[in-house]
Amino acid sequence: MARQLEEQIAGRFAVGRRLRVLDVGMGQGTQALRLARAGHQVTGVEQDPTMIAAARENLAGEPQGIRERVRIVQGDGRDTGVHFLPGSFDVVLCHGVLMYVEEPDALLAGVARMLAPGGLLSLLVRNAEALAMRPGLAGDWAGALDAFDTVSYRNRLGLDVRADRLGTLTATLAGIGAPLHSWYGVRVFTDTASDDAEVPSDVEALLAAEERAGRTDPYRSVAALLHLCGVRG
Repeated sequence: MARQLEEQIAGRFAVGRRLRVLDVGMGQGTQALRLARAGHQVTGVEQDPTMIAAARENLAGEPQGIRERVRIVQGDGRDTGVHFLPGSFDVVLCHGVLMYVEEPDALLAGVARMLAPGGLLSLLVRNAEALAMRPGLAGDWAGALDAFDTVSYRNRLGLDVRADRLGTLTATLAGIGAPLHSWYGVRVFTDTASDDAEVPSDVEALLAAEERAGRTDPYRSVAALLHLCGVRG
């Protein structure tokens, strides 16, 4: 996903431009730190105190110049309008958040308003069209059959959450003024790997295969996650 995001940024903004980035639901700050290291000014919004503590700990290990480029705001991603003015950011990330929001339209409209004209909105969501893949590949036939007709699922944390359909999000993005520009699949081949699986010795080949599948039909359509990139009109 990081490679996909870099591709979109490189294709939309001038080389060397220092971007204003908003990371909604920043978690432990993985993408925020990556972008700060690239020279961008990043504001992260996170509600969970545990995740904020982890993000601050990760940030503390960075050089001062990078630390100065990251600001962390504790708050709900649905309240971006409380903290920031419309059009304040060139890039807005909302990765791994929508699955925890029962009615995501208001959140999406709010984060889209944060974008300056021509700005990039990056979403990472669970793919509702592929919910049957994980139980099916694991031989859980009853679970696979149930997954065909729902957008709900239980994640690896044991939480009951929701997935999104590409067609629905495409319509939503058009309606909030940030129509879909590009989309990718994420975790096409590796979704069934356990959380504690060792990194394979041929990890670069694995990444190359995942990257190619993530931009190639029909593989990307059955990826566990979808990475959607909209552009503010």
